Amino acid sequence: MAFERITIDPGVMGGLPCIRGMRMPVATVVGMVADGMSVDEILDDFPDLEAEDIAEALRYAAAAVRERELPLRHPA
Repeated sequence: MAFERITIDPGVMGGLPCIRGMRMPVATVVGMVADGMSVDEILDDFPDLEAEDIAEALRYAAAAVRERELPLRHPA
């Protein structure tokens, strides 16, 4: 799966995956969605972003999670 809107550059945000070379990490965008912000709210707050940036950030995050296991807390 190719991600055309996600860039990784060691000189930008320490090499974190970002949106189109901007200083907007994918994790920040995904976090805003997880916190309940709508696409329109995110676009209002960050006018340099586009709706497709948000959609691709979510696809990227889903692909990243599929690639490895994360530690989960087991129920008591």
